[in-house]
Amino acid sequence: MNHTKKKLSAEEIERYNRQIILPNFGENAQAKIRTAKILVVGLGGLGSVASLYLTAAGFGTVGIMDDDVVAIHNLQRQILYRENQVGQSKALLAEQTLHSLNSDVKIEVYNHRLTPENAETIIANYDLILDCTDNYATRYLINDACLSCGKPFIYGTIGDTNGQMAVFNYLPPATNYRMLYPNQTELEKIGNINRGVMGVLPSIIASLQVNEAVKIITGIGTPMKDTLFMIDLLTNETTKIKIPI
Repeated sequence: MNHTKKKLSAEEIERYNRQIILPNFGENAQAKIRTAKILVVGLGGLGSVASLYLTAAGFGTVGIMDDDVVAIHNLQRQILYRENQVGQSKALLAEQTLHSLNSDVKIEVYNHRLTPENAETIIANYDLILDCTDNYATRYLINDACLSCGKPFIYGTIGDTNGQMAVFNYLPPATNYRMLYPNQTELEKIGNINRGVMGVLPSIIASLQVNEAVKIITGIGTPMKDTLFMIDLLTNETTKIKIPI
């Protein structure tokens, strides 16, 4: 990770004041955020929230990847999009919204899917990957490419009223997605099941993903390394499970 310290401008100090004044944060942590490159794979419920908060926080480069278009049923939870944008490219719309939120952040757009042919080439260019996908095949692909490139990634998934989040491949020895779910064949047989989802659930999990990204890039706090976090919104119960290495 390129954490070259550069002096913040007066405008940056004012813009990010509420996080700069946090204990143990300061201008040095903000400078690290400014030089970091984060890739968000998937711009649905999780990616909508994650990309907004990464951009608002001032991460220097935010890559966004999705080949889908906006559907009316997305609007219940995918807060990047509006009614008059149904049928349009999620990635291209996201670029416009994120740029209007923070024009100092470089938005790199991938209006296509992550594939076995392009995964390592793309992922190698980033410090950290956020898995905001909704299918098992892409999730395993992210995992394997991150392992090959030596990149940490932050996993998030949602369904019904339940969400999960974990940090993988960070500071070896480290766990990865295959250690949590080793049976790829069985999971891929399930495929993409159109499950219900509580509208606020992705905002909770994606916010946690971004929080982990801030901790990893700045070095503050304790990242949720090798730990599976789970929440059920019907009971507000949370569970942490240590993943064995």
